Amino acid sequence: MEKQVPGVGTLLNKAPKNWGRWGPEDEVGSLNFLTSAEVLRGVAAVKQGRTFTLQVQMGNPKGDPVWPGRDPAKRINVLDEGHFLCGKGPAFPGGLHYADDVMFMYLQGSTQYDALGHVWCDGKLWNGYDANTTIGGMSKASVLPLAERGIVGRGVLIDMARHRGKTSLDPGETFTHEDLLAAAKKQGVTIEKHDVLLLRTGWISAFYEKDRAEFYKNFVEPGLTYTPELVDWFHEMEIPNLVTDTIANEVTIDPVSGAALPLHIALMSNLGITFTEIAHLDPLAEDCARDGQWSFLYVAAPLKVVNGSGAPVNPVVIK
Repeated sequence: MEKQVPGVGTLLNKAPKNWGRWGPEDEVGSLNFLTSAEVLRGVAAVKQGRTFTLQVQMGNPKGDPVWPGRDPAKRINVLDEGHFLCGKGPAFPGGLHYADDVMFMYLQGSTQYDALGHVWCDGKLWNGYDANTTIGGMSKASVLPLAERGIVGRGVLIDMARHRGKTSLDPGETFTHEDLLAAAKKQGVTIEKHDVLLLRTGWISAFYEKDRAEFYKNFVEPGLTYTPELVDWFHEMEIPNLVTDTIANEVTIDPVSGAALPLHIALMSNLGITFTEIAHLDPLAEDCARDGQWSFLYVAAPLKVVNGSGAPVNPVVIK
């Protein structure tokens, strides 16, 4: 007999919500926790002045990691020296030549921020907005308010792959907030209230090392898995932003309920925690392991896409 999978709304019936916490018109959710004082707390975490960018390359000839069913970004030259050689380039006084190109991509086809209204259940988005507001473009809880506000605060990296002695976590391998706390203790860092939380699994680096068919075969990513206690912990810690090196920020199928991506509802839609996915964390993790500094200033702003359900971003970490 086929297993009956409960609706995510039923699964999370008693889960906490931040709807209305910042008023009926709020569209940035838990980013409200990142006050000026939190920005300064992030600045205080800078000790060395070294910088790291966290976006994966776009239009990589080896391919771009994307959710199954999405096409990778395609960059196309529309003007280059070839056009001038065959007499089809535009003429300018002084004889300058230039190149021009376009890119076709999913807005969530690179390192990116989800809009708070990107995923929903039971007809309601973040803050209780009607799901009909997504028709033809997100008129509520789009990525634009996140982009206009920006994200700046103290970040902390938890390296779950290193904690478990692996280059990359296995497909479907899970961990909870208790595992995060154990890893943090081993690293010698404390996850503090209002921290931007970065989690490394090693998953995206495996994309560039494996054959594409092998990477996507029976696709189930590793990651956080739903428990009421985990949701309560995120709620109590008032985490504003979850950043991972996976495509969906959580294990693809919850191993207990069988539901797909329940944390997208429990954390993002219900609590207003912004999700940053497909982050390139390996160089940062190597540096943190070398010098023992796992906290830093985190700065990010997705592109200002009007009515967008997500947008590319190149976050910057300053240690």
